[in-house]
Amino acid sequence: MSGGYTSLGSEAVTGSVPVAAAGPDHRLQFQESSLQTFPPSDTRGKVTGTFQPPRDADDTFSKPGPGGQGSEGSTSSGLMGLFSVVSYRPYFNVDTSDVLDRIKDSLFPFRGDFVEKTSHNPDMYGPFWICSTLVFLTAAIGNFAAYLAHKTSAGGSGAWHYDINQVTWSAGLFYGYVGIVPLALYFILKYLTVSSGLVQLWCLYGYSLFIFIPASFFSIVPVEIIRWAAVGLAGVMSALFLALNIRSHIRTASERWFLIVTGSAALQLGLALIIKLYFFTFFYQDKLPV
Repeated sequence: MSGGYTSLGSEAVTGSVPVAAAGPDHRLQFQESSLQTFPPSDTRGKVTGTFQPPRDADDTFSKPGPGGQGSEGSTSSGLMGLFSVVSYRPYFNVDTSDVLDRIKDSLFPFRGDFVEKTSHNPDMYGPFWICSTLVFLTAAIGNFAAYLAHKTSAGGSGAWHYDINQVTWSAGLFYGYVGIVPLALYFILKYLTVSSGLVQLWCLYGYSLFIFIPASFFSIVPVEIIRWAAVGLAGVMSALFLALNIRSHIRTASERWFLIVTGSAALQLGLALIIKLYFFTFFYQDKLPV
């Protein structure tokens, strides 16, 4: 062992793997990719706890993601994203606590801070289920209230028939109102150069209808003045909630804010009037006292 160790030369040794030379031009790179196929640009949100869903429009409410612009391929993927369920996932990415907090805010109309609280993450989950609940609830309770009114009327001994068409009219009323009215308001604000978000408006209008759910239960009582009071109070609270939140957003941005706020509140009161007259008004003659 006196000879010690000898070093191997740089020549190739049989069975060995040649070492790649590390030069300044040899760097490990990852291929960049974009997950955005349709605004919003990321669909993970609260699922991973790392990314938050982007907001839906410009300036105050939201800005579009960095992807999906500037190239023909990304534009094509953005159009295809309109028909992808995954593209809409961020707008339904809320948990129970978020929905409950927003419902509570809708019951206190004088705060007027709903827009600011939801501007970072407007959702369509709450509005969808609120409208769906109202569709079946108003139709069911309306028929049940009609049955009670029939039984307490002078001709209550006769046959009573439910009105299944109330489900169809209810669906058209609530889905149509929440879908079309905010869309029209969005284009009006755009015409007046007021920054706004369409999903934000859908969110605002959807939660504004929650108050009509408890009002529907009070309308079961076969007393006309109680029905008017329940639906009327719900309409006033809903109109105030809507008007104060719209005013807080556009008051400093447009000189016509008063007309817009007044028109929005009037439409909301008109919706309450339609609910009362169509679902909870019955023309039966009361029983005469014995």
